[in-house]
Amino acid sequence: MTTRGVLYLHSAPRALCPHVEWAIAGVLGTRVNLDWIRQPASPGTWRSEFSWQGEAGTASKLASALRGWQMLRFEVTAEPCAAAEGERYSCTPDLGIFHAVTGIHGDILIPEDRLRAALARSQSGETDLESELTKLLGKPWDDELEPFRYAGEGAPVRWLHQVV
Repeated sequence: MTTRGVLYLHSAPRALCPHVEWAIAGVLGTRVNLDWIRQPASPGTWRSEFSWQGEAGTASKLASALRGWQMLRFEVTAEPCAAAEGERYSCTPDLGIFHAVTGIHGDILIPEDRLRAALARSQSGETDLESELTKLLGKPWDDELEPFRYAGEGAPVRWLHQVV
């Protein structure tokens, strides 16, 4: 079963760009040449977007291939398909990687066991419920990535053709 998604490379040092392309190609099994543009939110870094199509689980493989490079900020999304829910991965040098399951409308779906664990931690006084929920929703990653999401001058425009 195939799905499709988008890889948002929010910031990468110039020297890392060919390695990122090589890692993506290794996952997809095809040559990849990205159009890199300057990232105005972080001078000296570059950004790119890449639409992909592959088997369910490809987003996970892409995130795994790119995680661990300390100077790379990225997000990978996968649309839901008949065999799998949608996914979203976000990664920053300071926070590491965040994973969320997403529904057909892009909403984050939080599994019951993760909600129960958050409640247990808050009830034990280990943390407060609000901070637990913001982590489950990926808010710290969204807050850090938001300045990098701004397209800036010269960024590609993505036209959406499918209406849900």
